[in-house]
Amino acid sequence: MQGDKEFSYTGVAKCKMCHSKDKTGNQYAIWQKDKHSKAYETLASEESKKIAKEKGIADAQKAPECLKCHVTAYGVDAKLLDKKFKIEDGVGCESCHGPGSGYYSNKVMKDIYAGKLDGATVGLIEPDEKLCVTCHNAESPTFKGFDYKKFSAQIAHPVKPLK
Repeated sequence: MQGDKEFSYTGVAKCKMCHSKDKTGNQYAIWQKDKHSKAYETLASEESKKIAKEKGIADAQKAPECLKCHVTAYGVDAKLLDKKFKIEDGVGCESCHGPGSGYYSNKVMKDIYAGKLDGATVGLIEPDEKLCVTCHNAESPTFKGFDYKKFSAQIAHPVKPLK
């Protein structure tokens, strides 16, 4: 929610429409290779099952304490999820950049890059360390420390402005 505006989650499929093209930087391909895209799937791994059992969790893919960091929009009212939104996409674009209904169109993105529109007014978030540490912290049973600068360089996916 941005001010009195409530934005909905469009899902990775909407982002892919523009962000899978080389002319804009193909951020989708970068995300697909990253662990974030497999975050939900990871909860079905043997390691996750072992951790869940140790914590008294029957199914990590259904447990709030796991889902809050392994999927996009966990706990959000279902009316704010587009029909193409899929939990199986794990930690998608909107986990870091905010719900996309206000900014996913080409026209809006062009206006943002041209400086005609503040992305925040349409729900676009510029992720920072504070956002990342909501999940990358000691509460996670697999936490091994977190170096924001190193981490953000590893997942960098700059956008080439649309013309």
